[in-house]
Amino acid sequence: MECKSIEAIEVDLLLEAVYRRYGYDFRHYSRASIVRRISHFMTTSGYGRISELTSRLLHDEPFFQDLLEDFSVAVTEMFRDPEVYVTLRREVIPFLRTYPFLKVWHAGCASGQEAYSLAILLQEEGLLDRTTIYATDFNEGVLARARQGIYPIAEARKYIDNYRQAGGVASLTDYFDAHYEAVIMSQALKKNITFARHNLVTDQVFGEMHLILCRNVLIYFDNTLQGQVLGLLDESLVRGGFLCLGKKESLRFSKLNDRYEEIGRQMQTYRKRATA
Repeated sequence: MECKSIEAIEVDLLLEAVYRRYGYDFRHYSRASIVRRISHFMTTSGYGRISELTSRLLHDEPFFQDLLEDFSVAVTEMFRDPEVYVTLRREVIPFLRTYPFLKVWHAGCASGQEAYSLAILLQEEGLLDRTTIYATDFNEGVLARARQGIYPIAEARKYIDNYRQAGGVASLTDYFDAHYEAVIMSQALKKNITFARHNLVTDQVFGEMHLILCRNVLIYFDNTLQGQVLGLLDESLVRGGFLCLGKKESLRFSKLNDRYEEIGRQMQTYRKRATA
């Protein structure tokens, strides 16, 4: 029998407590990643032992919400990895045009910048009016910021540069208003985006999508959970639909590999085979 360190046991107990008390399941997240997040939260909250932290989490729900914010990875920006959007324009959009209506799922949307980026792309390709984008995350805090669509104006220059590299055909400033220290995304984009809470680990199929983007999410899961989530994404995608993963993620070693063909020059974009 393997003997675990006291710290490893305490981490197990904390994650089990969070799952049983609040229903959030981090037990199959990458262990190195979750330990870093716990360590960071302990430092900022002034706790020296994980067991003490666990006790408070069980009895203090607002305190748990603080932990949830720390556990939620919200690294994002508009048109992040611009070459991905070039691939979508060139390789995916021509197929999406053939549908009378489109359902798109952006899983793990964080604070929403990439969901708005996708809306802009679809608007420029003449498809937004017949598209519903479902942008989901497990963290209500970041979803609230996504619904507002208000971002620091200091980030606008980076966004504009990304937009140009992504093949934008207009000016990114056409899609937001600048007010003092913030930019506010256009209401015309928001009306086709539904922001909703969905937990990839514990919730069910989000079905019949024509395009699913789940980028830079799987890297935080262990192999077991990656397989589970990929299965959920596969069940949520129509035959002939498209799946877009992060640059460090792949279907190559998954059970689903034979059900998909890779497109777009290693941009981790896949099309589900019609006979899958």
